[in-house]
Amino acid sequence: MPRVLLIEDDHAVRKAVALALRRQGHEVAAVENGEDGLGRVRSFRPDVVVLDLMLPGMPGLDVCHALRALDQTLPIIMVTARGDDEDIVVGLEAGADDYVVKPVQARVLQARIRAVLRRATGAPGEAGIPKIDTYGELAVDRAGLCVARDGVPIALAPSELRLLLTLSASPGQVFSRQQLLEAVWEHSYHGDARLVDACVKRLRAKMGEPPREPRYIQTVRGFGYRFAAR
Repeated sequence: MPRVLLIEDDHAVRKAVALALRRQGHEVAAVENGEDGLGRVRSFRPDVVVLDLMLPGMPGLDVCHALRALDQTLPIIMVTARGDDEDIVVGLEAGADDYVVKPVQARVLQARIRAVLRRATGAPGEAGIPKIDTYGELAVDRAGLCVARDGVPIALAPSELRLLLTLSASPGQVFSRQQLLEAVWEHSYHGDARLVDACVKRLRAKMGEPPREPRYIQTVRGFGYRFAAR
């Protein structure tokens, strides 16, 4: 039974979302602020965190950073009261894997939770692919779902890992943002291209890629990204 930690200060929203998730078979721990949420991570050990950005006391963005410091691989879905691109991009760059906009629709949140959990446990294109692919100093273990550079493991969030697996499975192929949305996030609303861009930025940073001339994940201007196996 997947465990969901819900961090939401609005009592009515917290109660409704928790009830909907429990009806879907999730075990839910619901708290009203970031401090309590961080405390519950250690005891509850959630499979995914649903985090409202607008929290009293400790801001949601700070909570997101703190969650990432505790566990780089923990899936985080942020909830925002507005659809402002700036708010969403800042949250994504803080480490969130996906987002939903209030008012939260239970079916949408449930779909995002299922998708992010699949990203945490499954790799695209596993059949017929060698267990470990090596690209220069980068090693991608598709069966073990882990990545290392110069022998040092790189802790990746589910979306970051799935993005790298998708791109590296077809070196040299150019993927549009739309294609990556469908392959990695399993939804294809064109406005969510910011999910791809923010995830690429985080992934490059963790891989130690130079911002101006990345070696592996290259931008194809006006279209998308490709993986260069040099």
